[in-house]
Amino acid sequence: MPLMRTLVVNPGSSSLKLSVLHGEQTVAATLVERWEGAGHLEPLVEFLDGVGAVEAIGHRVVHGGPRFTAATRIDADVVAYLDSITDLAPLHNPRSVAAIEATDELLPGVPAVASFDTSFHAGLPAAAATYALPREWNQRFGLRRYGFHGLSHAHAVRRAAQLVGRPLEQVRVVSAHLGAGASLCAVREGRSVDTTMGFTPLEGLVMRTRSGSVDPGLLTWLLMHGGLDVKTLNAALEFESGLKGLSGTSGDLRDVLTARASGQPDAVLAFGVFIHRLVCEVGAMAVAAGGLDLLVFTGGMGEHSPDLRAAAADRLGFLGVALEPTLNAAPSGDADISAVGAVARTVVIAANEEAEIARQTREVLGAEPT
Repeated sequence: MPLMRTLVVNPGSSSLKLSVLHGEQTVAATLVERWEGAGHLEPLVEFLDGVGAVEAIGHRVVHGGPRFTAATRIDADVVAYLDSITDLAPLHNPRSVAAIEATDELLPGVPAVASFDTSFHAGLPAAAATYALPREWNQRFGLRRYGFHGLSHAHAVRRAAQLVGRPLEQVRVVSAHLGAGASLCAVREGRSVDTTMGFTPLEGLVMRTRSGSVDPGLLTWLLMHGGLDVKTLNAALEFESGLKGLSGTSGDLRDVLTARASGQPDAVLAFGVFIHRLVCEVGAMAVAAGGLDLLVFTGGMGEHSPDLRAAAADRLGFLGVALEPTLNAAPSGDADISAVGAVARTVVIAANEEAEIARQTREVLGAEPT
């Protein structure tokens, strides 16, 4: 697979990260904190003027819907389909389309590839992907567990296996992407076999401002008896719940830990709830993987919080997890922080969606006939 200079375009709900990679090595990068989307070309022009020619473009797209189960070369039909599934990712897919159109205008003729956060989970076993809802609903509306953070999980598990010197296909992995959004992924024989996020990114773990999984009967009770409307409920679940809602802080884990250290009971409870749900779901993912050989921490909280990792490991000793305190306190880059003799290895991997997008872009374009 030939190396190429790839422009990687990673739009967030309000930001835009631009990188140029040679192979999987970043040679230039910038973060546009406020990108207005369609028509806002100036930040891209400024970045491109300073990085030289690129041979390919890789776009991060959050949701590929039921159609796209792998990275794909972008054409007008792909863009039209992404527009048609806006309701599946209303905060993100429209911005991906805007970024695709902007780079096509600025770099006409440069081949572009869409890499999807959902594609790593597209091959989930039916028993893991299917909701126990009326089958007519599942068929009519395409209801299933899509899963997210797939680009991060794919990079993290591949890099973690390299770090411990094991073929990925031979290790049972639980990958923990813990950032403002958080999810786990169970990997067996190199493939995602279960994940905690579902039809939307609201399901699963407690997150910075998202609730994670909540009894659906509680939600319908609030709608029928609590005087809440759907819009209010949705906004609260997305933006006012999780660590923020429980602790009364911003929800940033650093703020929660500071408040916890000062003895604030709401912060103590918030951290306790977060860790309880995390370790319970790690156990469930280990079952889906058929055991646990390798536990991976990635994402902002996963990479940078020794307190989080230590608290989780203390509850996961029954799975063979044990950390070396000095290594856990200050890991340097990608690092093995396992205690000597630990049955399951624990590693910290720096999140790098861009490297995964560049790799997938090379694969797609390298597979095309010349």
